[in-house]
Amino acid sequence: MRSTFIDNRLANRPLLDVLQTSFRMKRKAALDALLAKQVRICGGVCMDPARRVKVGQHIQLEGKSPHARAAQPAIVVRHIDEHVIVVEKPAGLTTVRHADEVESLGQRAKKFLPPTLIDLLPAVLAQNGVHGKGRIRAVHRIDKDTSGLVVLARTPQAESHLGKQFRAHTIGRRYLALVRGIAKDARIESQLVPDRGDGRRGSGPDGQIAVTHVRVVETLGDLTLVECELETGRTHQVRIHLGEAGTPLCGERVYDRPLHGKPAPDKSGAKRPMLHAAYLAFDHPVSGKRVEWNAKAPKDMSELISSFSARAAPREG
Repeated sequence: MRSTFIDNRLANRPLLDVLQTSFRMKRKAALDALLAKQVRICGGVCMDPARRVKVGQHIQLEGKSPHARAAQPAIVVRHIDEHVIVVEKPAGLTTVRHADEVESLGQRAKKFLPPTLIDLLPAVLAQNGVHGKGRIRAVHRIDKDTSGLVVLARTPQAESHLGKQFRAHTIGRRYLALVRGIAKDARIESQLVPDRGDGRRGSGPDGQIAVTHVRVVETLGDLTLVECELETGRTHQVRIHLGEAGTPLCGERVYDRPLHGKPAPDKSGAKRPMLHAAYLAFDHPVSGKRVEWNAKAPKDMSELISSFSARAAPREG
């Protein structure tokens, strides 16, 4: 049985949306689960896909997860010193627990929640011969289903220094994204608001300015591989901008539709949003030296790219 607790980010959304996003289910599979009475809210069976969930509710899905037998990809440590850690986070792992999640669910509920990158890192570092009692501090985060590079601080001073760089938008960040449709090079700027009118984040008046630079890397028939460079770093910025441009991520289940519209067709077969944090650069908080890392696309993404690249290749003869 799989389960999740509703926090402020999921509150007031239809149960069907929660099943699709929290359990990475396709719409038909989620509807089938509801019809089969496999979904429970706080212990009671619920078959209503439109029911709005509330903060603190416990959502349970009976049956085995399609991912249950899949081993969790390893956390790869790319760099560590006395001040900072740089790792490659695998898809499917939350970076750090949101403060509002703990506040809304309570400390007792934490034992039911899956571990985060922050929770697992001490053991990973110990395996690499690094031991220490100091708290590891997340200075930014990438989405649970996004893979790639993350920097963490080992001291309050490093946390403060890196935080200032993120706020000043001097951190270098580039993402690889596999999207539906034919994307174009573009500079996308909008104001992002928490609710565009259907419970999803999106562009609207009086929001935070968000700027994404999109560059086409390769056209793969009906899909496009693009590189997205962040000028700002807002929540779900890349996913929103690509979706609103009409080229949502392959595997995207939230930002894949216009306001009150239907989801865009997705023939990719992707099991998660195909987004990867491929490049990270910052000024080291102690030495001041500019340091940078690149990370190749993970296996599931590279295999999907190769598959569609082969289909798009012209045939001889």
